[in-house]
Amino acid sequence: MTKRLILIVFILFSVITTAQERTSSPYSFYGIGMTTFKGTVENQSMGGLSFLSDSIHLNLRNPASYGKLGLTTYTLGGSHKVSEVMTDEESGTTNTTSLDYLAIGIPTGKFGFGFGLIPYTAVGYDILEANESAGTVTRFSGKGGITKVFLSGGYEVNDNISLGVNVDYNFGNIQNKNIFIREGLEFGSREINRSDVSGFTFTFGLEYERMLKEGLQFNFGAYYSPEADLKSQNERELATIIFSNTGLDLPVDARQIDLENGDLTVPSSFTVGSGIGKSKKWFLGVEYTGSEASDFSNRSFALQGATYNKSNSYKAGGYYIPNYNSLTSYFSRIVYRGGLRFDETGLNLDGEDINEFGISFGVGLPAGRTFSNINLGFEYGQRGTKDSGLVLEDFFNARISLSLNDRWFVKRKFE
Repeated sequence: MTKRLILIVFILFSVITTAQERTSSPYSFYGIGMTTFKGTVENQSMGGLSFLSDSIHLNLRNPASYGKLGLTTYTLGGSHKVSEVMTDEESGTTNTTSLDYLAIGIPTGKFGFGFGLIPYTAVGYDILEANESAGTVTRFSGKGGITKVFLSGGYEVNDNISLGVNVDYNFGNIQNKNIFIREGLEFGSREINRSDVSGFTFTFGLEYERMLKEGLQFNFGAYYSPEADLKSQNERELATIIFSNTGLDLPVDARQIDLENGDLTVPSSFTVGSGIGKSKKWFLGVEYTGSEASDFSNRSFALQGATYNKSNSYKAGGYYIPNYNSLTSYFSRIVYRGGLRFDETGLNLDGEDINEFGISFGVGLPAGRTFSNINLGFEYGQRGTKDSGLVLEDFFNARISLSLNDRWFVKRKFE
């Protein structure tokens, strides 16, 4: 019954995440969209720290963490994002709600494994551009994104070292639509570009921990994803359109344009982090992620004015637990988390680097008699710039996750 329930939940989650729009940023027009998955709610509440793991939570970034699992763990996360998009002349507010991940991790002695589903990138924007002097209106819109189905395994080599590997199958599509209307003409024109993307990526992970004097513990983690090519099947439709009373653009004449298929190169990336703390009490750590320049030249259309450079991400954060095994105070068992991050995305538009920063905090609330917990996270951040006629985004994220624990493979003493 449990296995059947897990399968049903995964199928429903897959359908929902494929249908939903998970972002509303104009910067999602570029590349394969905005990277929406940056770790679990627990990770993101600490500024995005992802090298650290424990025995009762899943770490979906570093596969070596599965070697440390002590209990079978289910996790499900979602978020709501409010963004204010601003230029020098105007502004607007957008809201998006999404399911962010679903996974299960299963320990079997020194070896642990897990699988799950992650909506990884998202495309979602709707921009109206009017030129009064020319009497023209252009509307740019897009949707889609990439989803990952993953299988991970980790092995605890000894009390200090764990190793792991992660295999992702990436699938999804990216759709971009441009509509052009000129005053005085009965018909407008429409161009729809679509890329269906699929392929495998891999991640290799390492975790190291060592006890120091006075109860202090040193943690180090690293994981590496080599460069990979995703297959891209491209298609284009050009149409003459007329608008109906409902506001829909109805094609009068449409034709398909033959395009060559190609590859989207996902660049290699490397993450390394370290920190120090007292087990089940407090922790402080820093982390760096570097990624080589992307190559999205095989999109179904050219990206004008966009170049890709090496990206860098800097994170710092930690947690504090007043008294994890308190019998008299619930608040003493709450995990308090906080952190900050700064991301150089590598995207350059018309000579302007598109960077992002965020400040986050959150809590882990014990739930039930086991080690299960509810995690709440909040983040304020900014992306982009208003220079050179670009867009600045102020955003606020509210996140929630469930981390549920169970014990499998227990040998019965009595029948």
